Amino acid sequence: MKLTHKFAGILAATATAITVSAPVQAADEVNVAFFLEWATPNMIAKVEQAYDEAMGVKVNWTNFDAGTQMTEAMLAGDIDISYSQGLAPFINAVNANAPIKTIGIAVGYPANPCIVKSGSGITMDNAAELEGKTVAVPLATMADYSFRMQMRALDVDLSTLTIVDQVPPDAVVSLVDGAVDVACLFGGDTIKKAMEVGEKLMSDEAMQEAGIISFDVVSVTDAFAKANPDLVRAFMEVTNEANVAFAADQSKIDMIAKESGMDMDTTKNQMADFVLPTNAEQLSDYFSEGGLAAQAIEVVGGAFATDENPALEDYSNVIDTSFLK
Repeated sequence: MKLTHKFAGILAATATAITVSAPVQAADEVNVAFFLEWATPNMIAKVEQAYDEAMGVKVNWTNFDAGTQMTEAMLAGDIDISYSQGLAPFINAVNANAPIKTIGIAVGYPANPCIVKSGSGITMDNAAELEGKTVAVPLATMADYSFRMQMRALDVDLSTLTIVDQVPPDAVVSLVDGAVDVACLFGGDTIKKAMEVGEKLMSDEAMQEAGIISFDVVSVTDAFAKANPDLVRAFMEVTNEANVAFAADQSKIDMIAKESGMDMDTTKNQMADFVLPTNAEQLSDYFSEGGLAAQAIEVVGGAFATDENPALEDYSNVIDTSFLK
């Protein structure tokens, strides 16, 4: 598998950043990372400043293009809480001994698709024809995880592919221009644009049948959580309340669409595929012994392990469910 030069820098930057830390004092404001094109009910709470009110401090929100960027920002001290960080970038960080933890599940969703350029004639039934092609993938993200799992399921030799590390908006441009043959993506509008010039290599149903599932986590730095447990707990409570309220009443979906930077149809279509577990459901279905999180973390941990950053023998130390109770 040929990689662009940026891949080596991802874990190297993470490992370097780990050594840069300073004592964290009780916060008088909180910095939260989130994604655009990711329609979640807590965007209503963001707009209505429910977080600020419940936490009793100013909450600043910054959008990122990838979960790897969230990790770097947390390690640099610029972000305290990452909402809906992909499991893959989180695992990459903890495999590299980054001092961060997951405190909950943000959203479950169909695995990120890989879009094949129209006219290529390549489908999941003749996927071996991908060998020798160029694929755009945002490395160390859930799109990367989905890509790897799809190639495994379809018996495609990764060593024959040229992988270009691109965030999804750039990958769409490359797909349209013909610079790449396949783009593996996330984001409602981004996937919509890619589908205008291509088709999914594997359908959502086919990926689910192959055991390729995805969810994002809420992550925090160890230092921030230890210094501000009440703020972290309040953040999770507001998020839970936003999910429960939206399940009962979708009348404010226009607010979610605006905050996500998408039109109403794209927002509705994306949210139709989202699973937003309550705090109680997370404890029973995801974080219980043998639950979904435990199984997925081990799989993803192994998929992204390297000689320099091997999979952890036990991931329980990077999971803290106390803020869900």
